[in-house]
Amino acid sequence: MTAVAPIGHPRPASAAQPQRVGVLLVNLGTPDTADARGVRVYLKEFLSDPRVIEDQGLRWKLILNGIILRLRPGRKARDYRKIWNTERDESPLKTITRAQAEKLADAIADHDHVVVDWAMRYGNPSIRSRIDALTAQGCDRLLVVPLYPQYSAATSATVCDEVFRAFADMRAQPTLRVSPPYYDDPDYIDAVAVSMSAHLATLPFQPELIVASFHGMPQKYVDKGDPYYAQCVATTESLRKRLGLDAAKLILTFQSRFGFDAWLQPYTDRTIEKLAKDGVKRIAVVTPGFSADCLETLEEIAQENAEIFKHNGGEQFFAIPCLNDSDPGMDVIRQLVLRELQGWI
Repeated sequence: MTAVAPIGHPRPASAAQPQRVGVLLVNLGTPDTADARGVRVYLKEFLSDPRVIEDQGLRWKLILNGIILRLRPGRKARDYRKIWNTERDESPLKTITRAQAEKLADAIADHDHVVVDWAMRYGNPSIRSRIDALTAQGCDRLLVVPLYPQYSAATSATVCDEVFRAFADMRAQPTLRVSPPYYDDPDYIDAVAVSMSAHLATLPFQPELIVASFHGMPQKYVDKGDPYYAQCVATTESLRKRLGLDAAKLILTFQSRFGFDAWLQPYTDRTIEKLAKDGVKRIAVVTPGFSADCLETLEEIAQENAEIFKHNGGEQFFAIPCLNDSDPGMDVIRQLVLRELQGWI
């Protein structure tokens, strides 16, 4: 006969300490100051990232330190000063990203164990500093939200790289989730379409066509497998369908190329120049690869490309603002965060 040992009463579990969930919004980055020194510090960090410039060999280091960091900071500082938020003494990207975090915190305030913060991949506040701040507040779970609708190794992946570097120094790591790209999310497409229609309705002219300009990247990165180009195409096609526009009325281009390698084409500046020379008089430009207005939208598009268009015969040019911290934009972020926090809240 088999003896069965009696099961004793389990010990009462100690009261679990209430834990918190951190949500970290992350954008690309910005100089701390709109002068050559501030831009130099920022560019050195940005251009020393092997996700951004994959070949970090001796030749690149000589070019970066001997040419780029000597000549480019002064020019870019002048560009930053054209758009600088002088009231807060910071770039618009920092102002907007902070506002997005604050509004998100208000929107999900009923989840009182969720803490929302924000960071920049390059510059300040750093990812590491904000992860430290969140864990210091008792967050044992962390959702990182790269604010890039389309994924690329040079944006979303490098955010993860930096998060993992911070984690490597931590004995007690929070459980981690990273939100996916949302390039074809119906909420995102609808928000961009609604925003476009609302802004265009305020204009004293009707654009003959709309240019959808995305940040560029070297063609060879896509050739190696980066999904960024395909996701930009998918965003553009979804917007065409949502707005009822064909490919001739909403055209896809890529901006902000750098260096001498072939980048994704068609190029925004050359396309806008050709449109003007071909007799197009009225255009609008939307930038659906940016979650917040920044140097690339406020200065490169709204100022430089507007000048290119008018210099070559164009007459009316309008840069459609990004979603920023608008109600439609915040609804996209809120829905994304709540979806990714399922099971944690």
